[in-house]
Amino acid sequence: MERIRLTDDIRPLSDFRAEAATCIKHVHNTRRPLVITQRGKGVAVLLDINEYEALQEKIELLQDIYKAERQIELGKTISHKKAKENILKRLRNEN
Repeated sequence: MERIRLTDDIRPLSDFRAEAATCIKHVHNTRRPLVITQRGKGVAVLLDINEYEALQEKIELLQDIYKAERQIELGKTISHKKAKENILKRLRNEN
């Protein structure tokens, strides 16, 4: 996702209502989020669907990394050899 451009990517709610299709096209073409404001405060962010999905995948990956690091800290690990054995066993059972 590209970084937001403050001069181009912030719109009041009234402008968004009047130009929703144009705003959606802008977000799709630029791959940048659009911040929608109400009474001068940010109230919503419009994202391209592909950018949103990519963001979700990154969040999931970071959560998995955090979980793995926590497991390592707690000593909940197994050796490479044991992990390989477990995977090979599962593969054999699937066939």
